[in-house]
Amino acid sequence: MVRVVARSASSPSTAVYRACGTRAADNHRSWLTTRWGSSANPGRGLNGVSRKVPVVKALARACYRWRRATLIGWIAALLALAGVVVGVGTAFTDVTDMPDSESATAHSVLAEAGDGQPATTSGNIVWHSTGAAVTSPAVRAEMTALLDRVADVPGVQQVVSPYDTAGVGQLNASANTAYARVVLADGADVEPVKEAAEAASVAGVDVHTGGQAFAEAPAPSHGSEAVGILAALVILLLVFRSMWAALLPIITGVVGVGVSMLVVVLGAHVVDLSATSLTMGALIGLGVGIDYALFIVNRYRKALLKGASVPDAIGQTLDTSGRAVVFAGITVVIALLGMFVVNLGILTGMAQAAAVAVLLTVAAAVTLLPALLGMLGHKVLSRRQRQALAAGTAADDAPGHGRGGPAARWAGLVQRAPWRTSVVALLVLVGLAAPVVGMRVGDADASSDPAGSPSRAYAEVMADGFGAGIDAPLLLVARTPDPASVTAFTGLVSDLETVDGVAAVTAAPVQAGQQVAVATVIPTTSAQAEETADLIAGLRESVIPAAMDGTGLQVYVGGTTATSIDLGDALMGKLPLYLGLVALLGFLLLAVAFRSVLVPLVGALSNLATILVGLGAITAIFQYGFGSSLIGVGDGAPVMYIVPVIIVGVVFGLSMDYQVFLVSRMHEEWTHTRDNARAVRAGLTETGKVIAVAAAIMLSVFASFSFSGERIVSAIGIGLAIAVLIDALVVRLTLIPALMTLIGRRNWAYPRWAERVTPRLSVEGPAGQVGEADNAVAGEPVAAGVQS
Repeated sequence: MVRVVARSASSPSTAVYRACGTRAADNHRSWLTTRWGSSANPGRGLNGVSRKVPVVKALARACYRWRRATLIGWIAALLALAGVVVGVGTAFTDVTDMPDSESATAHSVLAEAGDGQPATTSGNIVWHSTGAAVTSPAVRAEMTALLDRVADVPGVQQVVSPYDTAGVGQLNASANTAYARVVLADGADVEPVKEAAEAASVAGVDVHTGGQAFAEAPAPSHGSEAVGILAALVILLLVFRSMWAALLPIITGVVGVGVSMLVVVLGAHVVDLSATSLTMGALIGLGVGIDYALFIVNRYRKALLKGASVPDAIGQTLDTSGRAVVFAGITVVIALLGMFVVNLGILTGMAQAAAVAVLLTVAAAVTLLPALLGMLGHKVLSRRQRQALAAGTAADDAPGHGRGGPAARWAGLVQRAPWRTSVVALLVLVGLAAPVVGMRVGDADASSDPAGSPSRAYAEVMADGFGAGIDAPLLLVARTPDPASVTAFTGLVSDLETVDGVAAVTAAPVQAGQQVAVATVIPTTSAQAEETADLIAGLRESVIPAAMDGTGLQVYVGGTTATSIDLGDALMGKLPLYLGLVALLGFLLLAVAFRSVLVPLVGALSNLATILVGLGAITAIFQYGFGSSLIGVGDGAPVMYIVPVIIVGVVFGLSMDYQVFLVSRMHEEWTHTRDNARAVRAGLTETGKVIAVAAAIMLSVFASFSFSGERIVSAIGIGLAIAVLIDALVVRLTLIPALMTLIGRRNWAYPRWAERVTPRLSVEGPAGQVGEADNAVAGEPVAAGVQS
């Protein structure tokens, strides 16, 4: 049989690869393809045969040819979006869609009975006298004057003073503490009230503001990401020993995130997004954007050191690592958008913002980066590498290269003792994930804020004077359709005073014909305390049903504290579904990519292990308080209900990234040699160091957000940082190679029936392949060879 093959003078291995049979070649054909041809006959290959080139590779060629236009296009997009944002402003919202729950029903019933009055919010001004008594004429006169000034502030609708009859119960003479309740129109500016309270602090009297109206809204960013970027730059400089090679991933990541954040700001005018969405997008986008560019720059440097021309190196790189980057990015986006299953607006908004950031950083990696590489050429190599290349003695010191390097030695160690290595890795994972068993979700209240902060000072003064539960009121909203239900409600209010965990109960008398009645229950413990959650459960399950029995009375427990607990329960109830969804998704994606059953199964289970490590880390630090004060977020408190879902989605996507980069190189070697041990060794040796470097960069970026001072952002940053580090070092570079060594050739077994129904998707093309299209770009001759 005679087969005509194309052979490039600069890449003799190409002819060997193309002649090795159709099956191996088919394994690398991607459904993402487009027509291409020689420079003499576009759209046709040798002898007029129609050929195909992957879309990513074709895109790289176009960006290389039009590199200046590509760069100008990205800059123009950045400036144009910035101009539009300046013109239209921002439209972020913190409104949270509540899932179906008893607290949501209570809120609806209250709204029905609201008689059309505008929405309001309230907060407290509390003062503690350390000198004269809080009831003394001097203190009373000073604080009454303050409250009069507050009442005149625009937006303030009512001030209830503890010195008036309406404020009975707001003064504790024995503790020398009192507070005034301030009711404001929804959306009113509270800064003038806070400034007036701060100015009223005099010798012997401490004044603080707090409560819902005066709660500090999370800021989009504190600039902490700059620290992570600088750390990433230092790591890249140490690895590449080239300023341009170190700068390219940073530039690509920052441009991609910059454009995406402007898109998110504009998107807030269309969909409900919180300001925290910007921080989430920047956190995830920077981490993956820099990492994706790192993989591409690393592969490009290797191609140059093997003698490829600049356009050939760009084509090879985007045909291999570029495809893996696109696949990994799409995987992350799918995982993020999977958060829609939890059906919570604020959370899906964060997921949308992060997905936009990932998509645009991938776009920057496969368009802007090839253009920049084309402009810089060999400048991405270190000076020693350029000198060696010019002398014809180039040695590849890129991450992971070298038979005697650290990655190769580690691969040998893992393969010599796979059983022991697997056991040690599993013990490490179990130990780090163990705290997740005791994880409790909920809102952290001001009592766990950093010591010395204004919110913590307010909480301590209020708790000392009026009990820990004073700012965690429960609203009992009742439908009272008839006199019998009114009597039952009155009896319930009376009985509540004897219930364990209840500090006080207040309710206005129910008037004749009144259809909705409300009682306020003050618990003895704070909103974040487990005892408060137990109290709510007891009221709903036993106390209230007993009062409603045999009557038309319907009572619902609501309020901010109950809503937070209901949200946490709703999200945690859907978390197992979400975990199962991402595990199944990971299995299917890896099965399509690598045409295997055991490799995807091991990958999916290891992804779950990494997720549990991330959740265990935030439980230990933020719930149990191990080191939480060191990062400025205060004492231990329940984990914010949004955090576990975000950790699950993002960690799944990132761990899939490393799995794809590692196993794609193994699969590439297996396709060529059919030697499992060699494939595992080659994959670990070739990608080990670059995965470790990528993890170090992500660790730097994510950890930098942990010092933002915002508890939710810090929890997500630290959870992701620890999960990524453990995933790279313990899971991908230790456990996976050890297990794949033990499994042997069965790693790559795939049922014939599945082979027939599974679509073909080449994640990473053949190493070192140089096609006629690349030669045409480079102006190199193409020779034809004949093999018998």
